[in-house]
Amino acid sequence: MEQAEKHPSYLQHHFADMAQQTDAAKLGMWVFLVTEVLLFGGLFGFYTFFRAWYPEMFMEAHKYLDVTMGTTNTFVLITSSLTMALAIRAMQLGKKKQTIAYLAGTLFFAAVFLVIKYFEYSHKFHMGMLPGKFYTFDGIQAANPHIFFSVYFTMTGLHGIHVIIGMIIITWVMIRTMRDEFSPEYYNPIELTGLYWHLVDLIWIFLFPLLYLIG
Repeated sequence: MEQAEKHPSYLQHHFADMAQQTDAAKLGMWVFLVTEVLLFGGLFGFYTFFRAWYPEMFMEAHKYLDVTMGTTNTFVLITSSLTMALAIRAMQLGKKKQTIAYLAGTLFFAAVFLVIKYFEYSHKFHMGMLPGKFYTFDGIQAANPHIFFSVYFTMTGLHGIHVIIGMIIITWVMIRTMRDEFSPEYYNPIELTGLYWHLVDLIWIFLFPLLYLIG
C-alpha cells in the first residue's frame, strides 16, 4: 500500500517523483513551442519581405479583408484563452464540473472562430481573391495582388490548422477529465494543452494587425 502511495498511477516509472515528471513535460512542451515560433517566424519574415517590396499593393489588397470579422475572431480567441486558463484553475481546485464546462467553452469559442473564418474564406473564393495562379479578381488597381492573398491564405490557413489540432487536444483532455483521470495533484496534460492554446491565440494577435490593419 505504501509503495502504491509513493508511486501513483499517473507517475511514469522512469521519473523519481511528480515534480521531476512535471518539469520534464513542461520543458518538452516549451521546446515544442519554440519550434512553432520558428515556423511562424519564417512566415512573418516571408510577409515582411513581400510587404517591403509591394507596399502599395499590400495597402490596397488588405482593404478587401473584413475587419469586423477579424476583430470578432480576435475577441473570440482572447476569450477562449480565458476559459482555458479557468479550466486549469478549476482542476487545481478539484472542481471537475467547472473544468469540463470551461474546456467545453474553449471548444465553443474555437468553433466560432473557424465558422467566421469559413465565411471569410467563402467570400474570397467567390470573388476570386485566391493565391497564385488561381487569382481572378480584377477590382484591385495594383500589381501582383495575388501575392498578398498567397500570404493571407498561407498564414491564416496554417493558423487555422493549429486551431483544429488544439480542438482535438482539448477534446482529448476533456474526455480524460470526465473519466476522473485528473485531480489537483495531477493536471499536467490540461496545463500543457493550455500553453499550446495560448500560443495559438498569441499568433493570431500578431496576424490580425499585420493583415487586417495595415492602413
